[in-house]
Amino acid sequence: MSKFALQIKQNGLSLLHLGINFSLNTPFFSIEFQSSLYRMKLSVIIVSYKVPYFLEQTLLSVRKAAEHVATEVIVIDNNSRDETVEMLHEKFSDVKIIANTKNTGFATANNQGIEISTGDYLLFLNPDTVVREDTFLKIIPFIESHPEAGGVGVKMIDGAGNFLPESKRGFPSPLVAFYKTFGLSKIFPKSRKFNQYHLGYLDENVTHEVDVLSGAFMLVPKKVLTKTGYWDEDFFMYGEDIDLSYRIKKAGYKNYYFPETTIIHYKGESTKKGSLNYVRTFYEAMIIFAQKHFQGSKAGLFILMLRLAIYFRASLTLFSGFSKKIFLFICDASIMFAGMIAIKDSWEQVRFQDPFYYDNNPALIYFSFPFYISMWIIAIFLRGGYDKHARSKHVFTGILLGTVAITSLYAFFPLELRSSRMLILFGTLWAMIATYSTRSIISLFQNNTIFWSKPRQRNVVIVGEPNESQRVLGLLYQAHVSLNFIGTVSPHKKFNINESLGQIRDLESLTYAYKISEIIFCGKDISFEQIIHWMTKLGPEINYKIVPKDSVYIIGSKSKNSTGELYAIDISFNIATSIQKRNKRIIDLGFSLLFLFLFPFLVFFIKEKTGFLLNIFSVFFNKKTWVGYFPLHLNNNLPILPLAVLNSIDTLKIKPTEPQTIHRINLFYAKDYAGSSDFDVIFKAWRILGRRKSPLIQTSQNISEKA
Repeated sequence: MSKFALQIKQNGLSLLHLGINFSLNTPFFSIEFQSSLYRMKLSVIIVSYKVPYFLEQTLLSVRKAAEHVATEVIVIDNNSRDETVEMLHEKFSDVKIIANTKNTGFATANNQGIEISTGDYLLFLNPDTVVREDTFLKIIPFIESHPEAGGVGVKMIDGAGNFLPESKRGFPSPLVAFYKTFGLSKIFPKSRKFNQYHLGYLDENVTHEVDVLSGAFMLVPKKVLTKTGYWDEDFFMYGEDIDLSYRIKKAGYKNYYFPETTIIHYKGESTKKGSLNYVRTFYEAMIIFAQKHFQGSKAGLFILMLRLAIYFRASLTLFSGFSKKIFLFICDASIMFAGMIAIKDSWEQVRFQDPFYYDNNPALIYFSFPFYISMWIIAIFLRGGYDKHARSKHVFTGILLGTVAITSLYAFFPLELRSSRMLILFGTLWAMIATYSTRSIISLFQNNTIFWSKPRQRNVVIVGEPNESQRVLGLLYQAHVSLNFIGTVSPHKKFNINESLGQIRDLESLTYAYKISEIIFCGKDISFEQIIHWMTKLGPEINYKIVPKDSVYIIGSKSKNSTGELYAIDISFNIATSIQKRNKRIIDLGFSLLFLFLFPFLVFFIKEKTGFLLNIFSVFFNKKTWVGYFPLHLNNNLPILPLAVLNSIDTLKIKPTEPQTIHRINLFYAKDYAGSSDFDVIFKAWRILGRRKSPLIQTSQNISEKA
């Protein structure tokens, strides 16, 4: 008996299998010929929205997982308006692409993918996931051996190696929703009663029948969907996976949680889970689910519970966000005020030898001190001293600027509101000491170090071959990432001791020996299966990043609730920093008020008088900015700004017309932005402040279209 097998592949993706059996029997000379043509086994459907670099990594992992399974990949882009579609055409020509012109939502886009799919099984996969090489090889045989299975999900971990509890879930009955909403499921995570939502009492390493599968990874036989119906398009985002899981069980099938293969789900890439929008969208999706599947008093109770949950969680989110933002403000103000009282008491003794000298002037405590503190805090804020990565220079220069403002206004105070200038001087010194000390104490509790102002350098190792490791190291330096590079770890047993710290099997001991805080895996040299293994083994104390093959992006995420991190070779835009964004807004507001005040005089010199007045109010309400980009189609990769009244080209005697030249002018404006840039443009082009539409917009559009 002779056998022949042919596997047709394109760019690493198995498309179909052709099997031929041939036998030749003598002396009777009989020939047997049998052939079989296998249908497409698996259709992977991915809905993407503004995550091109994560999507690239997902598709690379899918390509490896599909090498031994007849697989097609369908990507539906929900109008990302970025480089997603171009990246797909350039790097994944084998992928079927649907490019929507609007964001249709998760359910509708999935249904578009189903319509053009040809596989026996459909895998709905998120664009911020990484599958192991063995994922398809393990999960397809499992679902084939379980004909009662209507859906299968797998074990998911986040970017820090933590198990994601949404890998297995129960249906959100009113009581289950109550326990989840009010935090009892978190307090008792292993309880069969209180944590029915995430089924915390079930072993995460054992296969179980479950109620709900995650839409991030859901494998469903196509024949099941013909019976249950496709995704419900009433759901825009969230809840649709619960609805489909419910309908699968209602149709008589079972849903399985299958932990024998693991995927990474970075999460948070399309939505901020801590935002009010997330809370509202999630619970409104639950209301749609309740109205659809529950009847009578049970539905009414459930919907009431969910509406209460919206208000409760929204209030919690607001309070949490507000308290985090104002905590440092309150700390600084309280300590400054207490210090000013102590300084006053000491100065009374030293200067006047009278402990009650200022008692006859209560305005000092109730007006002057609060005014000083307000000036210091406002100046610190404007200098970026309350931003996430603030440094001591931002705090100290802010206090000094605040002191300049205090002394400038001091002369205008009535005599009874003036204190000794020495109190202002000592107060300035105390403000510096207090703010630095407060941040040092907070940093001690949060980061185990009092040196909050010094950028923390991470001890980094790269796991990969020497050539690829050097390439990745070059990417890190070009992206200006602050790090302490320890060395490379070889993915193989054989390695050069002069080039590597050791081999990958020693990664755990090397991590502790060198106090490694970040590991970067080279996707070209190490399998996704190994990456997931080490992430799970080493745990969430380490930061993990992955560099896809031939990519210039280094991708990772610390937790399921945080957006992913992206190191990229890119231009650093000064206009995108929080300080400059704030300064630009202040400049816009300042000029709007100034122009409104001077309008009766300026109106005689401005060319478009009505437009000038309209622009003043448009800028004041942040609908426009006084100075910004020249409107051009090539500006997609620049930081977003409101439509500009003026731009840098307005100051040039000879106006460029080439789109690339105009784009570079816009780029340099964003890259090198300073407040003086806007002042310069306004002073040189003030006569056209009434312009409502750039006279060159139409020209630039035509040029761009031709280009």
